[in-house]
Amino acid sequence: MSDGKQVGIVLVSHSAEVAASVAELAKGLAGGTSVPVAPAGGTEGGGLGTSAELIAAAAASVDRGAGVAVLTDLGSAVLTVKALLAEGDELPENTRLVDAPFVEGAVAAVVTAATGADLPTVEAAAAEAYSYRKV
Repeated sequence: MSDGKQVGIVLVSHSAEVAASVAELAKGLAGGTSVPVAPAGGTEGGGLGTSAELIAAAAASVDRGAGVAVLTDLGSAVLTVKALLAEGDELPENTRLVDAPFVEGAVAAVVTAATGADLPTVEAAAAEAYSYRKV
């Protein structure tokens, strides 16, 4: 985007290690891009689970004015993000929960955001990852 704004991406997993690894993988496969990507995994105490506080902090850290795409791994992560969105003031404006597979969607989102694409385009690329066939 020529205005300097960029889509940020948050990866929410029940595991801090999984979220961080998927973020590293996506950025690496996108050529080490400068796309703002933040993992939000596990709980504040380092356990398995999800944390609204960690998700909100991650979203704030990647907000560059073009929206924030949030990808999740499992059901309760989705519920946590939906609750934050419903509250209305916990996440940056124009934050979207993206319905996409976690790993493939994250890679597609980061690669697409690296081109300067807008949030709907990043969301569509991540969602399209559902159609990737492995056989």
